[in-house]
Amino acid sequence: MYSYLKLTRSSWFGHSDRQALTQLARSKRTITALWRGRPATIGLFTCYLLFPWISSAQAPAKVPQADERYKADILLVVAHPDDEGAATPYLARAIDEGKRVAIAYGTRGSSGANEAGAEQATALGEIREIEARRANAVLGIDKVWFLGGKDTASQDVLQSLANWDHGVTLENLVRIVRLTRPEVILTFLPGTFIGEDHGDHQAAGVLATEAFDLAGDPTAFPEQVAAPLRRLEPYLENLRPWQTKKIYYFPDADKEDIFRDKGPKYSVKEISKSAKQAYWRVALESFRRHETQAKGFIDSLAKMDEAQIEKMVTSDSFWSSGISFVRGKSLVGGSVTGDIFEGITTGAIRFARPEVALAPAQPEISVELAGPWNYYAEFRRAHGLTHLPHPEPPEIAQQAGGTFVIPLWLHNQTAESKEFTLSVKLPSGWSLQTGSLKFTVGPKQTGAARVEMNLPVLSDPPSKNPEPQEVSVHSEANGQTVGDVKIRVELRKRALPE
Repeated sequence: MYSYLKLTRSSWFGHSDRQALTQLARSKRTITALWRGRPATIGLFTCYLLFPWISSAQAPAKVPQADERYKADILLVVAHPDDEGAATPYLARAIDEGKRVAIAYGTRGSSGANEAGAEQATALGEIREIEARRANAVLGIDKVWFLGGKDTASQDVLQSLANWDHGVTLENLVRIVRLTRPEVILTFLPGTFIGEDHGDHQAAGVLATEAFDLAGDPTAFPEQVAAPLRRLEPYLENLRPWQTKKIYYFPDADKEDIFRDKGPKYSVKEISKSAKQAYWRVALESFRRHETQAKGFIDSLAKMDEAQIEKMVTSDSFWSSGISFVRGKSLVGGSVTGDIFEGITTGAIRFARPEVALAPAQPEISVELAGPWNYYAEFRRAHGLTHLPHPEPPEIAQQAGGTFVIPLWLHNQTAESKEFTLSVKLPSGWSLQTGSLKFTVGPKQTGAARVEMNLPVLSDPPSKNPEPQEVSVHSEANGQTVGDVKIRVELRKRALPE
């Protein structure tokens, strides 16, 4: 019997499929014959010893689980290499506390200047990816992804989202959230403020918020959470939906009064347990890897001793005042200013669909600010973030001597066409560039309009603390007052395009 079993096993692995089936049929007949004519001493236990695969074929298959190597406690979502610096003092602290960190960059920062070499454009982006990975390695972060967006030099989040291929990039970020399964997402505050206010920074915050609300939804990008039907299925990914528990923001604004006490605040002067340095010093050491962006500054650090470095860096208010966050959402409770991980316990939670706030009622005829300002009003309502701080009236910084455009929506919900007439109140030294300020909007329609103006040149030297100046657009329809739209503009020597 053993010799037959040996022959059968070798036959199954050494012959063609047809021969293997023949041998299998023979083996079944042999087993049946042996069982029917067995002596009393041969029972089921004897057959199990002779043919062990009969029992093992019925053992339950082990279902593979998510790869724990990529589980994160924190997912940081930013736009460019070096943007992680907005949070690295806190990340160093979190890593000291045993937290696992992953980072997703929207772009490779390929449209910036190069202070370290001649490479530009795509080649520069490849270098900056290496620099970012080296910078994060200083902190011990090795889970780093790049979403493939294109660096966009403007303050308009809508331009950045378009240039990043919004839908594709969102799909990639949702995939990363489902792969890393973070407890918390940290990102830029989505909004328009006086500051650097880079549109790509805003886009990172927008996408992170959308991913927070979508990654737990099994109907969002369902091919990511579908199990493959065949071995080596090339399309279905077998991820699981994942609902992140909290999302926090850090603003890209100069004045931080409206953000005070909107979330937790952390000192950067405490000593890291692992690095034996202050957290600001750990963050600075990480930043030194970004040579294409700041080689001059990095070279100057190399010439200083520790006391000089500390005196220079800690004179900056960022380092002396600590690092603050704005709480966006918490699905596990906790206080607004409490620790980021307050209320978080291990394990998945149920998917929570965002509560959409209704838009306020509008009169039949109205005018409102369009562009990113109108978009953010809709965004906050759609994602349950109406509590997020935002300036009123809206604001922006602009480069002096250039042009500025105010985009408008003209709403006419009546049954008749309406003629809108606009008049603009400008600060001293400003001038209108627009020709006619009269627009006809058909019944039940919304029309787009724009007001263009020339900005004056700043005095030399410019004021160290310039005050924003207000521009007001008054509107009438068929001779009746509709309302005013206001925006505050700060003129600067240098600023990103509108």
